Amino acid sequence: MKKWMMSITAGAIALMGAASANAGSITVYTALEEEEIADYVKAANAAMPDVEINVLRLSTGDLGARLLAEAGNPQADVIWGWAVTAMMNPEILNMLEAYKASGSEKLGAAYRDADGRWFAPTGYMGAFCVNTERLKAKGLPMPKSWKDLENPAFKGEVVMPDPNSSGTGYLHVIAVLQTMGEEKGWAQLKAVDPNMAQYTSSGSKPCKAARAGEYAVGASLAFTALKSIEEGYPLAMVFPEGGTGYELEASGLMSSSKNKADAKRFLDWTMSKSATDLYGSFKALVTVPGVKGSAAAEKAGLPADLGTVLAKIDFVESAKNQTAVKARWKEMFGR
Repeated sequence: MKKWMMSITAGAIALMGAASANAGSITVYTALEEEEIADYVKAANAAMPDVEINVLRLSTGDLGARLLAEAGNPQADVIWGWAVTAMMNPEILNMLEAYKASGSEKLGAAYRDADGRWFAPTGYMGAFCVNTERLKAKGLPMPKSWKDLENPAFKGEVVMPDPNSSGTGYLHVIAVLQTMGEEKGWAQLKAVDPNMAQYTSSGSKPCKAARAGEYAVGASLAFTALKSIEEGYPLAMVFPEGGTGYELEASGLMSSSKNKADAKRFLDWTMSKSATDLYGSFKALVTVPGVKGSAAAEKAGLPADLGTVLAKIDFVESAKNQTAVKARWKEMFGR
């Protein structure tokens, strides 16, 4: 976090912990990846030069814990780009005020709350990041499914995020459980566990570790995979057979905000052309009609029709069961 704070402050984004928003200033909590926040806020600053945008970036799990800890004295004005399954927590939803951001009406019904408390112009999807050089050096087969990762040859060669701290970890777990069914899904995760070198707190870290050659396979994010391939790393992006997990990134207005006018302006900006023009450069999954993916995404192997690789996820079910799923996962695999 210290490195992130220093680099972003130098780029004119004030990253603050907890400070009440005053007029002309808003505090935004987000779980978006560090790589994209700087460009987004630069564009937002250009569109709203009179507003100081203070951003606190936390992992999905930590952001939720912070909001609940601050429930008696909320500090954020806006929640920006946070996992919709986390946003659906009734305690969190009760902190949000209905606001239909300008442009959010363009989103399909599945990408916005019927009561207007959140909307999701972007999302993120899982993928296996496979280091092709390490695979070749160790004589390992290209994994195409979670079952392939059961192979004892992969012992110590696989990493994935902990679903209790990472939204990416949870989307991988819930995709396995919902596509295979509870019993077979848990059995599948248990079969792969002996080959896991570690479970990380970050969703992008497994891919970064794989691209660096530390491990052969990182169950991670498609976005990190395609950017790594674009940067020349010896990486293959693999979508596991049966469907890869994905998550929507939701935004909403905190009802406790002291500066709702500017908070609403920021939410409007997230659906503006200056924002949506950037989404294709950073996101594998964009729900805004007409936004095209990047050339890098196409080159890395991201299909034009994402429906061919995405798992069929029931987000209501995912949100309802997340406490139980995370508790069981911790009991079975916590280290």
